[in-house]
Amino acid sequence: MRTQLRTRIAAVATFAAAAALLGPATAAGGPWGADYFPNVPLTTQDGKVVRFYDDLLKGKAVAINLIYTHCSASCPLETAKLAQLQKIMGDRVGKDIFFYSISIDPKNDTPEVMKAYMAKYHIGPGWLFLTGKEEDIKLVSNKLGLASLTDAANRDGHMPSLMIGDEPSGQWMRNSAVDNPRFLAKQIGNFLRWKDQEPAPSYANLREPPKVDGGEYLFRSRCATCHTVGKGDGIGPDLVNVTKRRDHHWVSRYITEPDKMLEERDPVAVELFAKYKNVRMPNLSLGPGDVAILLSHIEKQSRVVPEQAQKASVSAR
Repeated sequence: MRTQLRTRIAAVATFAAAAALLGPATAAGGPWGADYFPNVPLTTQDGKVVRFYDDLLKGKAVAINLIYTHCSASCPLETAKLAQLQKIMGDRVGKDIFFYSISIDPKNDTPEVMKAYMAKYHIGPGWLFLTGKEEDIKLVSNKLGLASLTDAANRDGHMPSLMIGDEPSGQWMRNSAVDNPRFLAKQIGNFLRWKDQEPAPSYANLREPPKVDGGEYLFRSRCATCHTVGKGDGIGPDLVNVTKRRDHHWVSRYITEPDKMLEERDPVAVELFAKYKNVRMPNLSLGPGDVAILLSHIEKQSRVVPEQAQKASVSAR
């Protein structure tokens, strides 16, 4: 069902949706307003029926993405990244900007399922998870420009995109939903022209960026949202000394194919899934080379942890 729905969403993407991505409205209230966006009913995680345009878009700044709760690819990472973004933005979420995640699997993503999913990621107020009729979600996805012809070829059926919009001005932009949350927060603040937004640094004052090795980059961009090395559990387990605590080959395969190992009922994968509130480890599409670099970084950081703990103990005396 999900594959058919995603294929239909991709196939019906129109020129109008593409145009909405390319140019802002020339005047407030048009052309990307009530005459463009459908006012179809959707249902929130609390079971409340809302109208897409009247209740969710009209007069608001919004950030919208597509997910489904049983996704084993990009959705868990998207949700975890956006949960970080919500924390960074604080009480602006629900006041100056509203987050919406729309399910592309409405038959399985009931309000109860979505509410449980939100709890796993510690999602706060100002962010709604929405479901509805397949044809209505297809229409909304198309009009938002969140559906594209490339989605059909994507392993997960949709790209991890985030549409950010300011309905009163008619301006919209697309970002990656798995981008660095601090970068996204800065982009959104600049896009919405928040007055207390810190100005971006002048190009004249830019210095050489700090050097980041490949392993550190992979960990920051793919793992740090859910894991730490030596700082305790997050959404997922602390990875300190993970290659000593578990078989190295098992860890490599679990990073590469967590979805397959869960389907195969690997006992450790099943145990981790249950222990961490049924949050799925996403398949990050990492090759053997990337996995080796990532594990080397985790091992290196694990060796640093005892040194940091010893220094902290000495300084506390």
